[in-house]
Amino acid sequence: MTTLFNIPVASTGGSIGCSNPSSDDKDKTIYLLTFHSPKDNRLTPTFIDALLLALDVIEHKFPKGVVVTTSDIPKFYSNGLDLELALSTENFLEKWLWKLFRRFLTYPMPTVCLLNGHAFAGGLMLAMYHDYRIQNPSRGFLCVNEIDFGVPLQTPMMSIFRQKLTPATFRDLVLEAKRFGGPASLQAGLVDGLGGLEETLAFIRERGLQTKAATGIYGTMKEEMWRESLGYLDNHSGNLAWRDEIEHKKEIAHSESKDKVQKWATRGNKL
Repeated sequence: MTTLFNIPVASTGGSIGCSNPSSDDKDKTIYLLTFHSPKDNRLTPTFIDALLLALDVIEHKFPKGVVVTTSDIPKFYSNGLDLELALSTENFLEKWLWKLFRRFLTYPMPTVCLLNGHAFAGGLMLAMYHDYRIQNPSRGFLCVNEIDFGVPLQTPMMSIFRQKLTPATFRDLVLEAKRFGGPASLQAGLVDGLGGLEETLAFIRERGLQTKAATGIYGTMKEEMWRESLGYLDNHSGNLAWRDEIEHKKEIAHSESKDKVQKWATRGNKL
C-alpha cells in the first residue's frame, strides 16, 4: 500500500489518509481514503472540511480513477452527526453536510463505500451518497435511528433513501430503525456486495470502474440520475418553507379533529 497524502482532522487529532491499496500497476488509479477521527468518525465541520479537501486533491492532482472510502476504526465507518455541535453551528447543514452529500452525489469518478463497521444515521446517509457500497459481512450494522430519539429527518436525508431503495426497505429503515447486518443489507439492496478491501478491489475490477470517468461525463450522468436529490440539496430554503407549510396545515387539522372529538364526547359518544 502506497501513501499518497494525509489531511489532518484538527479537532480530534485524526486524519484522512489517501493511498493506493495495491502494488499492482493496474490499480494505481484506485484511491483509498481512510478515516481516522476518534472515537467514531463523526461528521463534524472539521471532518467534512478534511474529506472535501481530500476529494479535491484527488480530482485535481491525480489521474481519473475510483475513490474508495473506509475507516481504520474497526467498530465504526461513521456514527453520523455530533448532534449538539451540529445544532450549535450556524448553517451547518448548508455549509457542511449538504455540501458533502452534493460532492459525493456528483463526484466525477466512481465512488465506493467500504463499510467496515457501524454506519448510523448521517454515516449511512454519507454511504448512500456514494455510487456503490460494500459491507463487512460479520461486523457492523446499518441503521437510521432518528425515530428512536425524536429527531425528524430533513428532505435531503430522506430523498437519497427514497431514490435508491425499495419502498419496503425505506419504510423498515426509517420508520422502524431496523438494524441491517451485512447479509440483510445485501438482500435489502442497501449494499452491492459483502467483504473487505480485497473484495472491494475485485468488485472494482470486475465492473471496470477505473475507466468509467475517462470521457469526462461521469459526474454529469450522475447529476441527471439523481436530479431529485440534487435539487433538494440545492434548495435548503425551499425545503424549510415546505416544512413550515406542512406544519401549519397539521396545526389546523389537529385543532379541527380535536374539536370534533370533543363534540362527539359531549353527545355521549354518539355520532
